[in-house]
Amino acid sequence: MHTMQTGDIRPIRVGGLLLPSNVLMAPLAGYTCYPFRMLAYGLGAGLCFTEMCSANALKYEDRATNRLLLTTEDEPVKAVQLLGGNPAVMERMAKSALLRDFDIIDINMGCPVPNVFKSGEGSALMQDFKRAAAVIRGCKRSGKVVTVKCRVGIREDELFAAEFARVCEDAGADMITIHGRSRSMMYEGEPHREEIAHAKAAVSIPVIANGGIFSVEDAAKMMERTGADGIMVARYGLENPFIFSELTGKKCGRTAFEILTEQMELTARYYEETFALSYMKKLASYMMKKRKGTKRYKERLFGSGSLEELREVIALIFADNPV
Repeated sequence: MHTMQTGDIRPIRVGGLLLPSNVLMAPLAGYTCYPFRMLAYGLGAGLCFTEMCSANALKYEDRATNRLLLTTEDEPVKAVQLLGGNPAVMERMAKSALLRDFDIIDINMGCPVPNVFKSGEGSALMQDFKRAAAVIRGCKRSGKVVTVKCRVGIREDELFAAEFARVCEDAGADMITIHGRSRSMMYEGEPHREEIAHAKAAVSIPVIANGGIFSVEDAAKMMERTGADGIMVARYGLENPFIFSELTGKKCGRTAFEILTEQMELTARYYEETFALSYMKKLASYMMKKRKGTKRYKERLFGSGSLEELREVIALIFADNPV
């Protein structure tokens, strides 16, 4: 039985920034919008990232991409995740006024999705050390803190996390997050924790471990086996946002129903209704996974045509005394 040691969870320094805890929330497309990041920060997360933003889409000032950059001065630390494989474009975007409000640029070098990989972005950068280093150096010229998210390698038979971590550190990265699966494993299978441990031993910048964390026990096992400086929670953070408070000891004092109601208000305040509806349906559907007897509401949840209607279904699923 693994339990988190009190010393395991602590503030962490990344570049010139001191983060309140070393429990991070992963950037997740369709989920880590401003309201969710504020929720995770409020529950104890030390750092949250925007959804993945394509540097090419930013270049064309695409409206949907601009929506991904929404933040306010209430957000404690502002970190944007950039996807791109062209060092010049990445540098231009890192320095652009669009990213003016952000403290941290996280470079996506881990996305395994075929169309991203084929275009030489995401985990494809791990196959080209020279280009990966040039992208990091370009982003560093923005004067911002630069972090990298990558995997342990491309294929199972050739893992090289330590070597790649050194490339990132030498190019100026301030922190590296390593997903313990190779590109070919996508999101399934047991993470290679020993690879993260090798990377941790190879560099002096903070190394964050990611992949397969679905409980406090998983988090403890990950810290213990990798010696990492912190952990990053991904999909499980959507299923159980309380994990941040469980890990950091930061008191929450709110029910799932109250959290969802707050999320709905915040989303409706900052985004158009179509986005608010789609995000809230997905989040509620994740959070109801472990609740007994709620399956029968799923159809009504996804069929809701307005926030009012959605609020009623959420009350039925989550409120202990439904309206």
